[in-house]
Amino acid sequence: MGAKKLRVELFRYTPDPQEAVAMGAKLCYSVAGIEELKQGIEARSQDAFLERLMEFGHLSPIEHASFTFGIEGVSRSLLAQITRHRIASFSVKSQRYVSEASAAKEDSVFGYIIPPRIEALGPEAVNEFESQMSQIQSWYDGWVEKLGNSGESTNEDARFVLPNAAETKMIVTMNARELLHFFNLRCCNRAQWEIRALAAEMLRLVRKEAPVLFREAGPGCLKGPCPEGKMSCGKINEVREKFKNI
Repeated sequence: MGAKKLRVELFRYTPDPQEAVAMGAKLCYSVAGIEELKQGIEARSQDAFLERLMEFGHLSPIEHASFTFGIEGVSRSLLAQITRHRIASFSVKSQRYVSEASAAKEDSVFGYIIPPRIEALGPEAVNEFESQMSQIQSWYDGWVEKLGNSGESTNEDARFVLPNAAETKMIVTMNARELLHFFNLRCCNRAQWEIRALAAEMLRLVRKEAPVLFREAGPGCLKGPCPEGKMSCGKINEVREKFKNI
């Protein structure tokens, strides 16, 4: 497999997510029955109502919309970060049940992520990094053999020599409210580069399907001063322009 790049796909999402949110929000303020309310919402655009909802910060109704992403080409280091977001569901490729032994793959090295700063150093640095990954592969294969090559009981111990750079794949589901929180933290320039790239791509995908809900989604500096204070990246105008056009 060798070096891998980020790939994100929006697998599934709540049908008509903005209508679902409008339904939940209007129910709070209406004497109408469910069917009457549903017909009224479907009959006309809810954009203006949703814009007011977001402006007022009445966010509990947006939890009715959820989004499921397929993600690959990310590191185990990223996995440790994203699973800190507690209001989400994760299914992750197992290093116990899926062997990384070279005999189990199409080529001789497990998938891994090369940090951009290493790539920026040039071909010699990339070759050095790739050589290190090949060395780790040989260590892993050696432990698989020494431990009897007996499947999951072998893999669960051999995997201890694998690096944070090792690629993983996952399916992640978050509701719209948690996504707003996720984007607020992880789209920030001070977030680690890998999860920042993931968050930006997830935002790009959901904004297509629910443009009003995610119109102002992104780092905290989009609607006010940078929340990082003295730790600010100092690029607020650049950041605002980026997320306006994402």
